[in-house]
Amino acid sequence: MLDKLLEYDRELLIFLNNLGIEDYDYFWQTITQPIVWIPLYIFILILVFKTYQKEPLRKSILLTLAVVLTTSLITSLVKAIIARTRPSGNSDLTELIRVIIEPNSYSFFSGHAANSFALTTFIVLILRNKYQWIYILYIWPVFFSFSRIYVGVHYPSDILAGALVGTLIALFFYQIHKKMDP
Repeated sequence: MLDKLLEYDRELLIFLNNLGIEDYDYFWQTITQPIVWIPLYIFILILVFKTYQKEPLRKSILLTLAVVLTTSLITSLVKAIIARTRPSGNSDLTELIRVIIEPNSYSFFSGHAANSFALTTFIVLILRNKYQWIYILYIWPVFFSFSRIYVGVHYPSDILAGALVGTLIALFFYQIHKKMDP
């Protein structure tokens, strides 16, 4: 059963990765870099500052940092334990996929997906009552995560697992946030 799932994962990677067009490589190489998204992070901070004042602001900022740090820590631990080779490092795949960047860490699960879905989910949950349009922020983790398949460094299961873990961590910290809200 696991072998069949891994085969589907491999085939889906090959299909999705090969949808890429060389003319768009620079775009995907750019959006896969966390630094490119700094304006979005600043925008999110501004929204949090507009929504919360004094003590609730401090708690919201601290919990947002806790979400990101916890997600990063869990991602690093799981990657070290699972030690799944990235598609770009798999000799069976290098002739079948387009590899655009070459990271040297492990693949499972995607830190890009985990962190972006964790941050987005937490922010959406704490701001959704004030900003009904806030759900549009999910465009970021979807593009950010898909870019990892496009550049050849993650399997689809890495992305799905990362998104799930990130979302669960955000839900956990949101429960704490609710209890701390006045």
